[in-house]
Amino acid sequence: MLDANVLFSALLSKTSITARMVGYIKDNHTIVICLYALEEVIRGFHKKFPEKVQNMHEDLGLLPYEFVHFNNFDQTKYPIIKDIDDLPILANAIEAGVDILITGDTDFDDVEIDKPRIMKPRQFLDEYMMV
Repeated sequence: MLDANVLFSALLSKTSITARMVGYIKDNHTIVICLYALEEVIRGFHKKFPEKVQNMHEDLGLLPYEFVHFNNFDQTKYPIIKDIDDLPILANAIEAGVDILITGDTDFDDVEIDKPRIMKPRQFLDEYMMV
């Protein structure tokens, strides 16, 4: 599963290392994106890069991904996370049964969980792409 910051970065620059990573995942694994991450990306583009919104939508349309949306976020059911606003991302990753959640968000650093494995983009690149 890709968190919003990873997806945003990949869509913003097609030549970025994050875009290369997403391309690798697309070719070798299944990309999973949840509604909350997708909405965050769309809001971010509208706010920061309105001139690139059309390209962002086109690129999203070309990206094969599984879409998940779970909305029952009983805080007692999930591991503790620093920023409660990130709970929907974590809950969707858990409920979807993904193996890895890739995020650049430091609020996930202290989450104690076996699955999904929470990885930073650089960590994923080092372990899977050997960049």
